[in-house]
Amino acid sequence: MSSPRPRRGAAGPRRAPEGDPRAPGGEARRLSRRLETDPEAVERDLVRLVLTIVELVRQLMERQALRRVDAGNLSDEQVERVGLALMRLEEAMNGLQERFDIDRRELNIDLGPLGPLLPPE
Repeated sequence: MSSPRPRRGAAGPRRAPEGDPRAPGGEARRLSRRLETDPEAVERDLVRLVLTIVELVRQLMERQALRRVDAGNLSDEQVERVGLALMRLEEAMNGLQERFDIDRRELNIDLGPLGPLLPPE
Protein backbone atom coordinates (compact mmCIF):
# COMPACT_ATOMS: atom_id res chain seq x y z
CA MET A 1 0.00 0.00 0.00
CA SER A 2 1.45 3.34 -1.00
CA SER A 3 1.49 6.31 1.30
CA PRO A 4 -0.51 9.35 0.27
CA ARG A 5 1.39 12.24 -1.30
CA PRO A 6 1.75 15.33 0.84
CA ARG A 7 -0.70 18.03 -0.19
CA ARG A 8 0.58 21.35 -1.39
CA GLY A 9 -0.94 24.41 0.13
CA ALA A 10 -2.99 26.88 -1.84
CA ALA A 11 0.06 29.09 -2.23
CA GLY A 12 1.83 26.51 -4.42
CA PRO A 13 5.44 25.35 -4.09
CA ARG A 14 7.66 27.10 -1.58
CA ARG A 15 10.26 29.49 -3.02
CA ALA A 16 13.76 29.96 -1.70
CA PRO A 17 14.33 33.16 0.29
CA GLU A 18 15.65 36.18 -1.61
CA GLY A 19 19.30 35.89 -0.45
CA ASP A 20 19.43 32.13 -1.04
CA PRO A 21 21.56 31.10 -4.06
CA ARG A 22 18.76 28.72 -5.02
CA ALA A 23 16.42 31.68 -5.54
CA PRO A 24 15.96 32.72 -9.19
CA GLY A 25 19.00 34.83 -10.10
CA GLY A 26 20.50 34.36 -6.62
CA GLU A 27 23.68 32.66 -7.83
CA ALA A 28 24.35 35.41 -10.35
CA ARG A 29 23.85 38.09 -7.70
CA ARG A 30 26.17 36.27 -5.29
CA LEU A 31 28.86 35.89 -7.96
CA SER A 32 28.62 39.53 -9.03
CA ARG A 33 29.24 40.58 -5.43
CA ARG A 34 32.19 38.20 -5.15
CA LEU A 35 33.87 38.93 -8.51
CA GLU A 36 35.83 42.12 -9.04
CA THR A 37 34.36 43.83 -12.08
CA ASP A 38 36.41 47.04 -12.08
CA PRO A 39 38.20 47.04 -15.49
CA GLU A 40 41.43 48.46 -14.02
CA ALA A 41 41.51 45.83 -11.26
CA VAL A 42 40.84 43.06 -13.78
CA GLU A 43 43.66 44.33 -16.01
CA ARG A 44 46.06 44.55 -13.04
CA ASP A 45 45.15 41.04 -11.89
CA LEU A 46 45.67 39.67 -15.40
CA VAL A 47 49.09 41.35 -15.64
CA ARG A 48 49.94 39.95 -12.20
CA LEU A 49 49.04 36.43 -13.33
CA VAL A 50 51.07 36.76 -16.54
CA LEU A 51 54.05 38.15 -14.62
CA THR A 52 53.79 35.25 -12.17
CA ILE A 53 54.03 32.75 -15.02
CA VAL A 54 56.89 34.67 -16.66
CA GLU A 55 58.75 34.84 -13.33
CA LEU A 56 58.34 31.10 -12.85
CA VAL A 57 59.72 30.41 -16.35
CA ARG A 58 62.54 32.96 -15.81
CA GLN A 59 63.62 31.23 -12.60
CA LEU A 60 63.52 27.82 -14.28
CA MET A 61 65.58 29.11 -17.22
CA GLU A 62 68.09 30.70 -14.86
CA ARG A 63 68.54 27.45 -12.91
CA GLN A 64 68.94 25.46 -16.11
CA ALA A 65 71.50 27.94 -17.43
CA LEU A 66 73.48 27.72 -14.18
CA ARG A 67 73.45 23.92 -14.38
CA ARG A 68 74.74 24.04 -17.94
CA VAL A 69 77.44 26.57 -17.02
CA ASP A 70 78.55 24.43 -14.07
CA ALA A 71 78.64 21.36 -16.32
CA GLY A 72 80.69 23.26 -18.91
CA ASN A 73 78.09 22.77 -21.66
CA LEU A 74 78.02 26.43 -22.76
CA SER A 75 80.64 28.48 -24.54
CA ASP A 76 81.61 31.90 -23.18
CA GLU A 77 79.52 33.54 -25.92
CA GLN A 78 76.46 31.45 -25.01
CA VAL A 79 76.88 32.29 -21.32
CA GLU A 80 77.03 35.98 -22.25
CA ARG A 81 73.88 35.76 -24.42
CA VAL A 82 71.91 33.85 -21.79
CA GLY A 83 72.95 36.31 -19.08
CA LEU A 84 71.99 39.29 -21.24
CA ALA A 85 68.62 37.75 -22.15
CA LEU A 86 67.81 37.07 -18.49
CA MET A 87 68.81 40.63 -17.54
CA ARG A 88 66.59 42.11 -20.26
CA LEU A 89 63.68 39.92 -19.19
CA GLU A 90 64.08 41.06 -15.59
CA GLU A 91 64.21 44.73 -16.70
CA ALA A 92 61.01 44.29 -18.73
CA MET A 93 59.31 42.62 -15.78
CA ASN A 94 60.41 45.42 -13.44
CA GLY A 95 58.98 47.98 -15.87
CA LEU A 96 55.61 46.22 -15.95
CA GLN A 97 55.60 45.85 -12.17
CA GLU A 98 56.18 49.59 -11.79
CA ARG A 99 53.57 50.47 -14.40
CA PHE A 100 50.87 48.37 -12.74
CA ASP A 101 52.08 48.98 -9.16
CA ILE A 102 52.74 45.30 -8.49
CA ASP A 103 55.19 44.27 -5.79
CA ARG A 104 57.36 41.22 -6.55
CA ARG A 105 55.96 39.48 -3.45
CA GLU A 106 52.49 39.64 -5.03
CA LEU A 107 53.67 37.31 -7.81
CA ASN A 108 54.05 34.35 -5.48
CA ILE A 109 50.78 32.39 -5.46
CA ASP A 110 49.97 30.36 -2.35
CA LEU A 111 49.15 26.79 -3.41
CA GLY A 112 47.73 25.82 -0.02
CA PRO A 113 49.20 22.60 1.32
CA LEU A 114 51.80 22.59 -1.47
CA GLY A 115 53.20 25.93 -0.32
CA PRO A 116 54.13 28.93 -2.45
CA LEU A 117 54.53 28.60 -6.23
CA LEU A 118 57.84 30.44 -6.39
CA PRO A 119 60.78 29.59 -4.16
CA PRO A 120 62.10 32.39 -1.97
CA GLU A 121 64.97 34.28 -3.55
